Amino acid sequence: MNFTKEEFLEFSKKICKNTLMETLNIEFTEVGEGFLKAKMPVNSKVHQPMGLLHGGASVALAESVGSAASLMFVDVSKFEVRGIEISANHLKSKTEGIVYGTAKIIHKGKTIHLWEIRITDENDNLISLCKLTNIVLPKNA
Repeated sequence: MNFTKEEFLEFSKKICKNTLMETLNIEFTEVGEGFLKAKMPVNSKVHQPMGLLHGGASVALAESVGSAASLMFVDVSKFEVRGIEISANHLKSKTEGIVYGTAKIIHKGKTIHLWEIRITDENDNLISLCKLTNIVLPKNA
């Protein structure tokens, strides 16, 4: 990691300004060896028409935390990260409260990173289970 844990969380906050992450109130909360955690409030902004957490919002949380997590392993002055595939299984519904996305590295290659992202609630119930593949590219590619 090119950052201390505190520097990485601060960096993550800065890069989220004026993005979907700011719109959805996604906040990175914890970083450690091979993992990154973020939280997102569940309210009407992220509901689908039936008043439940929208699967797309869960996927946005998963891709946000998984993509940011790959930045822990690259020199951000030389490389950028792009999500190239994501899958999600939505297992439980949620109407209000907070959900947490925790990305854990499964494979850390030179150009491909594979992440498992578990979306859980305040009671540690599994809401969604996601898998994200990122590609690491040289900047200006």
